[in-house]
Amino acid sequence: MSDARIEGYARALFEIARAEGTLDEVEDELFRFARSYESSDALRSALTDEMVPAERRQAVVESLLGGKSTATTIQLISMVVGSGRGRDLPEVIDRLVSRASESKDLAVAEVRSAVALSDDQQQRLAAALANATGRQVNLKVVIDPSIIGGIVATVGDTVIDGSVRTRVEELKSRL
Repeated sequence: MSDARIEGYARALFEIARAEGTLDEVEDELFRFARSYESSDALRSALTDEMVPAERRQAVVESLLGGKSTATTIQLISMVVGSGRGRDLPEVIDRLVSRASESKDLAVAEVRSAVALSDDQQQRLAAALANATGRQVNLKVVIDPSIIGGIVATVGDTVIDGSVRTRVEELKSRL
C-alpha cells in the first residue's frame, strides 16, 4: 500500500479513537495486536487470505479480541481487515502510535523484554530512557523470550541493547 494510503488509515484510526475519548487505551491495544500479528504466521494468514470472505476475517478479529479489548479497537481492526488491508496493519498501527505520541509530545520507546515488567520497572525505565534521549517517552513493552534476559529499547533511531542474548553473542565472538 502506498505511504499516503497507510498514513490516511492511521490518521482516520487516530481521529476515531480520539473522538471517542479512548485514544490511550486503543493505542496500547492496537500496538499489542500489531506485535502479535507480526509474530504469528497463522494470524497473518487468517487476516490476509483474500480467498476468505471479509466477514469471516472480521469474525476472526472479533473472536480473538472480544472481551479482551475495547469495542473501538475491535471495530478499527475489523475495518482495516474488512477493507482488504490486513497486510498493512502493523505499519498503519505503528503510524497511529507515532501520531498519538506526537500529539502528547512524546517519543515512542519500544522495549523488548523476556518477561513482563512491573509498573514500577516501567516507570523507572521510562525515566531512564527520557534521561538518555532528552525526551519524555511513550513506553511500549513487547514480551520477547528470545531476549533471554535484560531489555532492548528502541527510541527513534537509537537502540539500547542490554540483552543477555547480545552479551552471549559477544562472548561467543571473543572466544
